[in-house]
Amino acid sequence: MATCWRLGACSLLVALWLLHCCSCGWSETTRTNGVAKGETKEQELMSHERVKRGWVWNQFFVVEEYTGTEPLYVGKIHTDSDEGEGNIKYTISGEGAGTIFIIDELTGDIHATERLDREEQSYYTLRAQARDRLTNHLLESESEFVIKVQDINDSEPKFLEGPYIGSVGELSQIGTSVMKVTASDADDPTYGSSARVVYSVLDGERFFTVDRQTGLIRTAVADLDREKQDRYELVVKATDMAGQMGGLSGSTTVTIVITDVNDNPPRFPQKMYQFSMSEGAAVGTPVGRVIATDADMGENTDMSYLIKDEEGGELFKVTTDSDTQEAIITIKKALDFESKRTHNVVVEAVNKHVDPRFSELGSFRDQTIVRVSVNDIDEPPVFHPAEGTILEVQEDARLGALVGTVTAKDPDTENAPVRYSIDQSTDQEQIFHIDPVSGAITLGNILDRETAGWHNITVMAVEADNVSQISHSSVSIRILDVNDNPPELATPYEASICEDAKPGQLIHSISVVDRDEPQLGHRYYFTLAPEATNNRHFTLWDVKDNTAGIRTQRSGFNRHEQNVYLLPILVVDSGPPALSSTGTLTIHVCGCDPEGTIQSCNATAYAISASLSPGALIALLVCMLILIVLVLLILTLKRHRKGQSMSEDEEDMRDNVIKYNDEGGGEQDTQAYDMSTLRNLFDFPETKGSSSESGPELRTLPQWIQGRMSGDGEAADFSLFKGYIRKKVEQTDGDLSVPPYDSFQTYAFEGNSSPALSLSSIHTLSTTSDQDFSYLSDWGPRFRQLAGYYAPGHPEEDASV
Repeated sequence: MATCWRLGACSLLVALWLLHCCSCGWSETTRTNGVAKGETKEQELMSHERVKRGWVWNQFFVVEEYTGTEPLYVGKIHTDSDEGEGNIKYTISGEGAGTIFIIDELTGDIHATERLDREEQSYYTLRAQARDRLTNHLLESESEFVIKVQDINDSEPKFLEGPYIGSVGELSQIGTSVMKVTASDADDPTYGSSARVVYSVLDGERFFTVDRQTGLIRTAVADLDREKQDRYELVVKATDMAGQMGGLSGSTTVTIVITDVNDNPPRFPQKMYQFSMSEGAAVGTPVGRVIATDADMGENTDMSYLIKDEEGGELFKVTTDSDTQEAIITIKKALDFESKRTHNVVVEAVNKHVDPRFSELGSFRDQTIVRVSVNDIDEPPVFHPAEGTILEVQEDARLGALVGTVTAKDPDTENAPVRYSIDQSTDQEQIFHIDPVSGAITLGNILDRETAGWHNITVMAVEADNVSQISHSSVSIRILDVNDNPPELATPYEASICEDAKPGQLIHSISVVDRDEPQLGHRYYFTLAPEATNNRHFTLWDVKDNTAGIRTQRSGFNRHEQNVYLLPILVVDSGPPALSSTGTLTIHVCGCDPEGTIQSCNATAYAISASLSPGALIALLVCMLILIVLVLLILTLKRHRKGQSMSEDEEDMRDNVIKYNDEGGGEQDTQAYDMSTLRNLFDFPETKGSSSESGPELRTLPQWIQGRMSGDGEAADFSLFKGYIRKKVEQTDGDLSVPPYDSFQTYAFEGNSSPALSLSSIHTLSTTSDQDFSYLSDWGPRFRQLAGYYAPGHPEEDASV
């Protein structure tokens, strides 16, 4: 018993100590002991010596959704300076002060007057004041405190993102993840289980399950088939309080779409399709379309078509329409009713995207038979052989000789007559003729293989009873060569030797060109022409390979005595018949250095043969005649251009009349200018003055110049003007661009005493008209000038003028 009492006492002491510690931890001293702004050091020391006092209260809580009729007690604020005498007044301020929360000024008790909702606001921050009731002075510094709203389970879980739509492939394995749903609970997750949510499936649990804690939806079966059902509607429920009794719940709808996989092969609705096609249909003509169906969708329905049998593959081709997935069967080779009237084509459809996971379901391909019936039509004649004919004829064949025969038959009727002709656009020179009945081609013109070795003509065949049925065939005719062209020496026809050449030295090799092409090849024989067989300078060596060499026969050539040798060479071919020609080789004798390099050659020619040929003389004369004609043409053109230039220079520029609108003095004004000067423009004889050496003077001068002469009869000094005029004349004579004559210009001078009065309006100033023009000054600045002429002038203005 004593031991128990001791243990109880110890426990009581421990509890009291813990209570004291808690009260110390819960109590909050809010009294400010810091130095206020502006206090002195002495005041700071005094404040440290004060007894510490402050606020004392516990943590404040208030339960949400309170439905009582009386205000709900929240808590009490108290300061340790309150001795219970009623001298302190408590007040609060902040969120909800005076409306949601009220305080007893005397006791400091706080009550809630309204129903609170933690989901709208979970706490309220307020400030407490303690004032002297008499002076209203603050006894304690204002302190801040918080009233927390305690949660209750008043909010059900909500699916904020619903309704949900997910997808999963058909034939997926059990437990395949589909999607995840999440519900939110507005209750406090840190207080109790009000916000602890669990999930369950209300509708559709046969096909899908949901994880109780995470909300992850998975498949519950493995035989989901899109072709049977392509979507499922689930109802998922979320319950708070961890699903316990009394918990709130919410639900949402989840739509799960079953996506397609390639688990169905293509299938032809029919095992045989029938089409008909005319035998004259062109290659590439569509025969028909067939299609294989596929229960899948999207790219899983893409398929390609093949022709499986060999015979059908030769005559027909199948392609796939990418838009409709149909098989298009077209003609690959022309059909022939006479050869075969019905064709059975095996067409196979194959899926393009085969999923290996479903290979055990069977072959993803199907076949059908396409039967094509060929319809007979009236066809044009057919040539044999159809690809064309090659014929041969000798180059020297006579006119009318048979070249060959072409044959065409009517494929529809045996022994039907056919008529032949040659397309004239392929034989414009009418070298060949054809018999319209037999098709025999004969020669109608002389042939020349060297001009054209091959002739390609087109032969046309038409039915005698239906000329609209026409066919064409190409005939190639090869011209066989005969020896009708003599061989000729190949260029160059010139060679050079040094003066110190040794006897037997090879100086040149000769080759031959021949336009003929014998079937057995060429063989040529070389000899010197008869007129050169006795020469003592050179010999000819036949190499036997269709070439020959020229060798020196002696030494000691001198180019100053003779620097050119002409050597005629005879060339004969092997025929038949054998043809020959003579060519001349020009050999130049040149000076060489010790190494045998040619330095220089002279151009004096010495002919071994008798004289220059007539053809060369005619060519030389023609060249000289052409040169003479060219020189004459050049001289004629130069003379023509010179005459044209002189005619342009001799054009009389004085025909250009220059008009001056100067007003003269009238018919009676004879004192202004000496009219005799104008009447004798080109008669200005020069007179020498007895005492003047400045140059020629005019015989007569205008009277206004004569008036300027001095009283003693001596003329004024015009030497400055004379020198200027003389200088201008010299410059003009040296300028080739000016006309080849002098130009005379006159300037009129207006005199007086003309019977005709002046037409100028300014002259009205001197009239004695009584008309008053002073009103012009009132018309504005535009008439100011006119008013100056007509309005009476001021004396001072006249004086200034």
